[in-house]
Amino acid sequence: MMFVAGISFKTAPVALREQLAVTPSRLIETATRLKLQGGLSELALVSTCNRVELYGVADRAGGLAGLLASLARANVDLSPYVYVHTEEAAARHLFAVASGLDSMVLGETEITGQIKTAYEAARAAKLTGRVLNGAFQRAFQVVKAVRTRTQIGRGATSVGSVAVQLAEKILGGDFHEKTVMIIGAGKMGEACVRHIAKKGIRSIIVANRSLEHAAALAREFGGRAVNYMDDGLAAMCEADIVVSSTGCPETILDREDVEAVMRQRPHRPLFLIDIAVPRDIAVEVEQLENVFLYNIDHLEQLMRENVRVREQELARCHEIIEEHTVALMAKLNGAPGKPDAVRLQPQMDWAFQSQMAGYAK
Repeated sequence: MMFVAGISFKTAPVALREQLAVTPSRLIETATRLKLQGGLSELALVSTCNRVELYGVADRAGGLAGLLASLARANVDLSPYVYVHTEEAAARHLFAVASGLDSMVLGETEITGQIKTAYEAARAAKLTGRVLNGAFQRAFQVVKAVRTRTQIGRGATSVGSVAVQLAEKILGGDFHEKTVMIIGAGKMGEACVRHIAKKGIRSIIVANRSLEHAAALAREFGGRAVNYMDDGLAAMCEADIVVSSTGCPETILDREDVEAVMRQRPHRPLFLIDIAVPRDIAVEVEQLENVFLYNIDHLEQLMRENVRVREQELARCHEIIEEHTVALMAKLNGAPGKPDAVRLQPQMDWAFQSQMAGYAK
């Protein structure tokens, strides 16, 4: 019986997820222990910031939630948070997770790499066999089909990626030849730099109050670092687009600052994207000639449009998942080309849920 037992951001708070989280260096050691402890014939352990899941093959349904709970650093009651799926439902869940359909950001691609890494590690350690190998290999076929036959991945949906999407939209075909300046070397600033680097932008300037932090980020992506307090405005004279994302409680760029910058670059437009809350850039700067200011509200509107496009593709994605689920189960049951062979499998899931209800009590 193939199964998945897990918790995710949809079912459990971060305080509980971190109790079960397994570091990459301990993934195989932990999975090996769980496989022996649970008497499983196959097992792959997936642990990310949003989920901890056991994919495996067992001879019986009982005890899987307890096996998952054994990962916790302290005694915790998982019964309100854990989900368990078997057979057909387990395959559907794996395919949805690998395709980014069960992610916090619908259609994101990072989870595919995380699933692939977890599976390859388990396979290399000989923790998987015929069932999981077939299921995971089929999952990657599903991912490819979802990416090529739908638009679920179209349009950015994180603030950092949307800021870069907006910048690309503003400058069109000239985007790659321009200079982008990032103000703030925190998580949001880093996300922006990463997305910009993927686009192959010609020049990146990272400005921060701490030159050390700016230098570390700039060095990673072949950019240049400046101390914002000392050289920020001078560097801004070179930039075509400025993305600001500091945690400062007050504005750091006012009308007079931008006027001084524009005097050094006559006739060159300056695009300012303020993704900070509270805002970094005074709203009055948009009154200046050749200065164009966008804030978090503009980005949220763009994100909503992107999410709408992705949601419209969900039905087609689930059709693809269903096609591959039927094909996988037919193959595992030794009945290729006979989807009728899997129609009784959901009853196993109901039986398992009944046992789980007993476990919860």
